[in-house]
Amino acid sequence: MLRRAGAVALALSVPYWLPRTVVALRVRVFARINGPEGVVVPNAEVAADRFTELYEHPAASGRSKGAALSDLFWYWLSPGPEVHQEHLEPGPRYDAVARTTAAILAGTSTELAAAAARRTARVLDELVPGDAALVRLRDLMMPVWAEFFYGLVFREPCPPHARRLIVANAEDVINSLKNTRLRHMRRRERLTRYLLRRLAAGDVPHALPPELASPKDRAHYLQGTFFNTAVVQMSEAMAHLLLMLAAESDVQQRLADHPEDDRYLSHVMNETLRMYPLFGIAHRVTAEEIDLGGGARYPAGTVLCFDYPAYHATGYADPDTFDPERWNRTSAKHAHHIPFGVAANRPCPAWRLAPLIMRAATREVLARFTLHTAVSHTRSIPHRAPCLLVRRDRPLPRYGIAAVRAFLRVRDRWEDVGRSLLQLAFGTWMVLDARRQRPTERWFAAHDTQGRPLTDARPGGHGPDGDAPGGPADRCPHPH
Repeated sequence: MLRRAGAVALALSVPYWLPRTVVALRVRVFARINGPEGVVVPNAEVAADRFTELYEHPAASGRSKGAALSDLFWYWLSPGPEVHQEHLEPGPRYDAVARTTAAILAGTSTELAAAAARRTARVLDELVPGDAALVRLRDLMMPVWAEFFYGLVFREPCPPHARRLIVANAEDVINSLKNTRLRHMRRRERLTRYLLRRLAAGDVPHALPPELASPKDRAHYLQGTFFNTAVVQMSEAMAHLLLMLAAESDVQQRLADHPEDDRYLSHVMNETLRMYPLFGIAHRVTAEEIDLGGGARYPAGTVLCFDYPAYHATGYADPDTFDPERWNRTSAKHAHHIPFGVAANRPCPAWRLAPLIMRAATREVLARFTLHTAVSHTRSIPHRAPCLLVRRDRPLPRYGIAAVRAFLRVRDRWEDVGRSLLQLAFGTWMVLDARRQRPTERWFAAHDTQGRPLTDARPGGHGPDGDAPGGPADRCPHPH
């Protein structure tokens, strides 16, 4: 009897200890496979109050070349990671692409907010037509941002088949990044072919950078910047914000009662992105030695890994408490708070746009629904943010909502068990596959930092960068 009771107790406790154990194991496996690479900041030499000083240093400029970690990111972001804005090396090509992205994202605040509100309203009315629905918030927001960024790129309403292609592509990217699924290149390549057809037909009303010479480069630029990163990051940001509102009923009610209160909504968004930054680690490769003094000296070729969650957790008396009111007492300019990166080193191109359209989308959601949840909330939200939406004008009984919350809590615990095991298996496979393919290393063995083919790949030959292929500029300075 005691043995049976012990077995039952062990089985029931599995959701409370197995996922954490598997996550820790996954971290160790990844570190073992990748080998030692990178200096994580903040650290003993560079405390949090010097984090941005190092991040903004002109020599912290390399992005992909010379970092084994880049192989994994290029693998996840394929096809076309070599023309993805965030992974371009500094120089004329990056500058031209950044200018084009800024031009495509441009618009008046009124126009952009109205477009986001329209897309949100249409998707909500289409996907949540009844009185109540259980949804995954990240999945719910994907079609919103697919339509929104399609509209910016093509300057026309998004047709259903294009939305399906964009959502399928973005979901495949983020699921592989979260290690909850393996990547499916055929799914992504269907969107590439669609973009190639639209480019050939002259349907993109923007002047794309001449530095992206081939049609495939231009298609990959649009796909990676707008239909991978933009759709994924905005969907994740909204999932974090709405999940937090579902858990903080008082905050949710205040926003619903005062939809015009931009200041308070901005405080809520700041606090959400402080606790759950969209970036985990941003890495940069030093182009030359950086010496900040006090032992903080990093030679050329060092991979600097800037840890956003660690930085956001410093400088606050109660960093683990969700407190929007802290932003009445704290200036975002002087706080340890960089949700969109730092201005001097590749800030997020949507740093102005994102808060604007997030506010518009949030108001549309709160105008229609009350949100309820009892699931865990982590930065990576691999569960895609389960939530109950209830029509604001047709509320459910309290006992009904309580029952759904209890169901969500239990389901989340048990889903986490299976999901953590899948993440260990899929993540290990993809890390090994990326190491086998070495996409970054192979690319820079045949191209210079501006994407030009090396003129002489024979032993002893020299490329446009002035280094012999296979020489110091082409080899990763860290062991793989």
